[in-house]
Amino acid sequence: MSIVGEPSKHSKSETMFEFGDPDLEGLKFPQEDPLVITPIIGNCPVMRVLVDNGASVDIMFHDIFIRMGYNNSQLTPSNVPIYGFNHVECKVEEAIQLLVTIGEEPREDTQMLNFQVVKAASTYNTIMGRIAIHAFKAFPSTYHMVLKFPTRNGVREVRGD
Repeated sequence: MSIVGEPSKHSKSETMFEFGDPDLEGLKFPQEDPLVITPIIGNCPVMRVLVDNGASVDIMFHDIFIRMGYNNSQLTPSNVPIYGFNHVECKVEEAIQLLVTIGEEPREDTQMLNFQVVKAASTYNTIMGRIAIHAFKAFPSTYHMVLKFPTRNGVREVRGD
């Protein structure tokens, strides 16, 4: 038996990712910290960005949006329901597209991400969910406290803050 069809339309990567003992250097165990990084978002370094592969969308909280120098007129309408804040559905009414850069030259990557802007209190400034993780073709490991992703100059590692 054989299966005949079109080749996969998914982008393929030859890059190998590996996590091991060298990635644990400097960590104190036991640790249960979340993976938090500081990427460049819209030309601003933004601290306290949670990398959350359980989140289905990329979220920016309204207070950091304002502190970055943006205003509400730059938001576009959105109608995305989000579950998880206070365990109830929260309708997001606004979104913004911003360039996000992780890593540093010569091994960095920049992607345009669509952030759902949420007016809620949070410990984090933004949440990079599965959409961002997939856009960067990244592999997060909370155990190792590192995010690995391919660049045109090899694999880059970003340690958790």
